[in-house]
Amino acid sequence: MRHDLEFRSIPNVVRVAAQRFADATALVEADRRLSFRELRDHMLRAVSAAQALGIGPGDRVGLCAPNSVEWIVAALGIQGAGGVVVPLNTRFKEQELSYILRRSGAKALFAASFVGNDYTTGLKRADPSLPALRTTVSLLETPGGADLTWNAFMDLGTGRPSAAHEAVDRLGPDDVSDVMFTSGTTGHPKGVVLTHGQSLRAYGWMSTEYGFRTSDRFLVVPPFFHCFGYKAGWLSSFLHGVTVLPMAVFDAGRALELIERERVSILLGPPTVFHDLLRHPGRPDRDLSSLRVSMTGGSTIPGSLIHAMKKDLSFDIVLSAYGLTEATALVTSTRVGDTEETVARTTGRPVPDVEVRLTDTSGAEVPPGQDGEIQVRGYNVMRSYWDDPQETAAAVDADGWLHTGDIGHLDAAGNLVIVDRKKEMYIVGGFNAYPAEIEKLLLACEHITQVAVVGVPDARLGEVGCAFVVPAPGADLTAEDVVAWARAYMANFKVPRHVRFVDALPRNAGLKVLKDDLRARYQQGEAR
Repeated sequence: MRHDLEFRSIPNVVRVAAQRFADATALVEADRRLSFRELRDHMLRAVSAAQALGIGPGDRVGLCAPNSVEWIVAALGIQGAGGVVVPLNTRFKEQELSYILRRSGAKALFAASFVGNDYTTGLKRADPSLPALRTTVSLLETPGGADLTWNAFMDLGTGRPSAAHEAVDRLGPDDVSDVMFTSGTTGHPKGVVLTHGQSLRAYGWMSTEYGFRTSDRFLVVPPFFHCFGYKAGWLSSFLHGVTVLPMAVFDAGRALELIERERVSILLGPPTVFHDLLRHPGRPDRDLSSLRVSMTGGSTIPGSLIHAMKKDLSFDIVLSAYGLTEATALVTSTRVGDTEETVARTTGRPVPDVEVRLTDTSGAEVPPGQDGEIQVRGYNVMRSYWDDPQETAAAVDADGWLHTGDIGHLDAAGNLVIVDRKKEMYIVGGFNAYPAEIEKLLLACEHITQVAVVGVPDARLGEVGCAFVVPAPGADLTAEDVVAWARAYMANFKVPRHVRFVDALPRNAGLKVLKDDLRARYQQGEAR
């Protein structure tokens, strides 16, 4: 089935779901429960309200909030009006948010205060001329620094369902649905332009292959600003009439409580989520027999974890996958029926209608078993980087192959084995961390003259950053000072957990920092 041709757009999924699943529960959050019909009605009001704010075809709108019912309704409303959602990482600081909003040309901002951060107020203080701040909406009942509360915004859409339906009718699979900003090795985030059809086709296949069914209940832990939470999460669920339970902040004890009480059957996430559930002291006392389907990614999965997920967390199906935002975050996946060894050792075979090849440094394709750069071609490859033809051309060649920068090989059965993530990137608890971006941020500290960041092993998070710092002359700087400064100016997962002071960074003849030397230096220090 081609879900892009059947559903045409992400908002239309909700209209179809309202017809097919009617009064079945679509969303559960705390004591709130919305049926699919009620979700459709909320969406249509949000579409009309977005139109009333002047949001129309092609307009970019920032969305910065934790997982919630309102995040979903806001995204559907923006898209239904023809707008393009720009999801924002709630862990970002004002400087990071401002860059993305300005770079994308966002004309409005929808946000909710979260863990003490009022994003709108902070942005108005940090960058008052930001165009997105001309129209601001709070996703809460209190405005914070926004112009409109959530209820006031929704009131703008009362009594105009026909106009909202007409707007959704105009959307097609080739229309842009979102610009997903992903940090790049150049030090600046780049906006990945994706269409409604790409997401529907990829995640329609995934959710069908994984066996999603109407009786399922999905606790969505990955954040909605990632494809993992947004597209593999609530979008995939609505295609099949699955009930979605958004989780704003992961807490293993709370998750175990919800799994038991709400009979959760689907739970996807990075390995950290499942490690925390397994280690929680309250797990043996909880009834987890409802758990059925899981997929984990973000790093290598130990075979012992997969076994424990089935034995101690009661999952029937545990799968693994590989993707990157530039390829709609889905390239390969293991399949139901694959062995535990295959799931642990590989990321599976290419999804249908997607090609994967491995090439050497000359661009020649390498045979199975030999390492090479992973390249991807197919409907899932991004339309472009937002307003950046040079970077787009560097990433996607004239023949349509996306050069991922990831290294791997294909086994005899055609399964992709990831050997190394991007040359410098490391993964902190499921979040991609790019040293060049972190280094750029750290160099804004007046007490640092040079810095190089590498990923180092961490027992719980998989990897964390280690910053090798050359202090400014005369600076009285401690490792704690560097970490504290970083926490004030960058998202938490980017903050280096380790700091080493050096007189100079090791460099080759071309003056490039020798990061392998730094990793070895860290390992030697840990060994001592």
